[in-house]
Amino acid sequence: MKRKLRNTMFAMIGIAGGLSLSTAARAEEVKTDIYGYVMMDAGYNSIAIDPQWFDVQRPTKLPSVDKEFGDKGNTFFSVRQTRFGVKSWFPTEKGTLKTIFEWEMFGTGVDAGQTTIRLRHAYGELGKFGAGQYWSPFMDIDVFPNTIEYWGPPGMAFFRNVQIRYMPIQKSDNNRMTIALERPGASGDQGVYANRVDFTGVTPRFPLPDLSAEYRTPLGKGYVEFSGIVRDIQWEDNNPAAPDLAGGTTGWGVHVSSNIRPDDDNTLRLSALYGEGIENYMNDAPVDIGTEPDPNNPLIPRGKALPVTGLVAFLDHNWNKKASTSLGYSYIHIENSEGMTDDAFKNGHYVLGNVLFYPATNVMAGVEGGWIRRENFRDGFSSDDTHIQVSARYNFSVSIGGGH
Repeated sequence: MKRKLRNTMFAMIGIAGGLSLSTAARAEEVKTDIYGYVMMDAGYNSIAIDPQWFDVQRPTKLPSVDKEFGDKGNTFFSVRQTRFGVKSWFPTEKGTLKTIFEWEMFGTGVDAGQTTIRLRHAYGELGKFGAGQYWSPFMDIDVFPNTIEYWGPPGMAFFRNVQIRYMPIQKSDNNRMTIALERPGASGDQGVYANRVDFTGVTPRFPLPDLSAEYRTPLGKGYVEFSGIVRDIQWEDNNPAAPDLAGGTTGWGVHVSSNIRPDDDNTLRLSALYGEGIENYMNDAPVDIGTEPDPNNPLIPRGKALPVTGLVAFLDHNWNKKASTSLGYSYIHIENSEGMTDDAFKNGHYVLGNVLFYPATNVMAGVEGGWIRRENFRDGFSSDDTHIQVSARYNFSVSIGGGH
């Protein structure tokens, strides 16, 4: 009787989703995973950082001038990493439909600094096609180290974006190819011209989606991945008065990344990238477009796609089944344009190491220390933060269906 009721329930789920589940046996193959974790962080920053980013290590959020946010360090507590998600696998006549709906409590954008619901993934995939909000193919999530600090390496490409993707190669997780059209977007810095030129009529325009692609191939026990992106960034001047500030540029980037596993207890996570006007695809970077003088009239600015270089090198090591360590470095460099202010962000450094313990199933506790540094464009100013953090995480998961 219980089995019959369960089959009926799964059949109803399939019908509600517009799927073809012709038999009770196939209905039993419908699987749903409910998962997530509760996580608490506590720590201390040696200097005052941007209060909206009190619990993360972002070089761009360090002071750009002396005592910008105060002159003494702060203790912080947070549960913003807490996460919840649902994954499902539905058999259809065209193959298995895979979906993911996932969110966390870390506020960004207009909700920066708040503990509030934030969407991570809303994505579906059937066969070689996928659509929704998911990891950009230009990034490699497997480069992210096993750390408890939320934000992660600044020199890493890291962006969940709304996209349509085609996956012509799906042989394995270490042998795949993806091509995607992604939601475009970019930001700009008026720089030294902010108080000299009227920018009120200037608005961004994105006539085409961003085009990204990745190709991953096995390398020993690991892999190597190559990815790239190209994007059309335009801006219009709707102010009829002279001068006309309209313009445009092409953003582009190339990226190589790898996981190298010499043995079962060590994973080396590496990535290097370079591009122009792709800062919003980076984990921690400023604007995509800067200003520079127009050669025909130095008093008038024109936009310039800012070149960016990013590096990541981390080692994850398992001491045993109950303890692990992650140790590494990341670097980001912006080639600032001539029209940017002297205190614009130029370089970011990120060093981090931890010891994590797993005393019981689904339980993690650990301590982590790190150092980050911000270097300005032209005024010689830099700021550093040394931090220590302790965290506890409690995972949960349940699977429904999926046959035997």
